[in-house]
Amino acid sequence: MLNKVKEFFREVKGEMKKVVFPSRDELIGSTWVVIITVLIVSVFLGIVDLGLSKIVGIALR
Repeated sequence: MLNKVKEFFREVKGEMKKVVFPSRDELIGSTWVVIITVLIVSVFLGIVDLGLSKIVGIALR
Protein backbone atom coordinates (compact mmCIF):
# COMPACT_ATOMS: atom_id res chain seq x y z
CA MET A 1 0.00 0.00 0.00
CA LEU A 2 2.78 2.42 0.93
CA ASN A 3 4.60 1.60 -2.31
CA LYS A 4 1.50 2.56 -4.31
CA VAL A 5 1.31 5.92 -2.52
CA LYS A 6 5.00 6.59 -3.20
CA GLU A 7 4.55 5.63 -6.86
CA PHE A 8 1.54 7.93 -7.15
CA PHE A 9 3.47 10.93 -5.83
CA ARG A 10 6.45 10.07 -8.05
CA GLU A 11 4.12 10.10 -11.07
CA VAL A 12 2.52 13.37 -9.93
CA LYS A 13 5.97 14.95 -9.70
CA GLY A 14 6.80 13.75 -13.23
CA GLU A 15 3.54 15.09 -14.65
CA MET A 16 4.00 18.46 -12.93
CA LYS A 17 7.30 18.88 -14.78
CA LYS A 18 5.36 18.69 -18.06
CA VAL A 19 2.91 21.46 -17.10
CA VAL A 20 3.33 24.81 -18.84
CA PHE A 21 1.91 27.58 -16.72
CA PRO A 22 0.64 30.78 -18.41
CA SER A 23 2.60 34.00 -18.17
CA ARG A 24 1.27 36.89 -16.12
CA ASP A 25 0.03 38.72 -19.24
CA GLU A 26 -1.76 35.61 -20.54
CA LEU A 27 -3.38 35.08 -17.16
CA ILE A 28 -4.61 38.68 -16.95
CA GLY A 29 -5.94 38.54 -20.52
CA SER A 30 -7.80 35.29 -19.86
CA THR A 31 -9.25 36.72 -16.66
CA TRP A 32 -10.64 39.74 -18.52
CA VAL A 33 -12.20 37.45 -21.13
CA VAL A 34 -13.93 35.46 -18.38
CA ILE A 35 -15.16 38.58 -16.55
CA ILE A 36 -16.56 40.17 -19.73
CA THR A 37 -18.20 36.90 -20.81
CA VAL A 38 -19.85 36.48 -17.40
CA LEU A 39 -21.16 40.05 -17.50
CA ILE A 40 -22.59 39.63 -21.01
CA VAL A 41 -24.27 36.33 -20.16
CA SER A 42 -25.69 37.67 -16.88
CA VAL A 43 -27.18 40.74 -18.60
CA PHE A 44 -28.67 38.52 -21.32
CA LEU A 45 -30.18 36.12 -18.79
CA GLY A 46 -31.52 39.03 -16.73
CA ILE A 47 -33.28 40.46 -19.78
CA VAL A 48 -34.69 37.04 -20.72
CA ASP A 49 -35.88 36.50 -17.14
CA LEU A 50 -37.54 39.90 -17.02
CA GLY A 51 -39.27 39.31 -20.36
CA LEU A 52 -40.49 35.85 -19.41
CA SER A 53 -41.79 37.03 -16.04
CA LYS A 54 -43.77 39.80 -17.77
CA ILE A 55 -45.19 37.30 -20.28
CA VAL A 56 -46.22 34.90 -17.51
CA GLY A 57 -47.72 37.81 -15.53
CA ILE A 58 -49.81 38.87 -18.54
CA ALA A 59 -50.88 35.27 -19.23
CA LEU A 60 -52.06 34.73 -15.63
CA ARG A 61 -54.28 37.85 -15.52
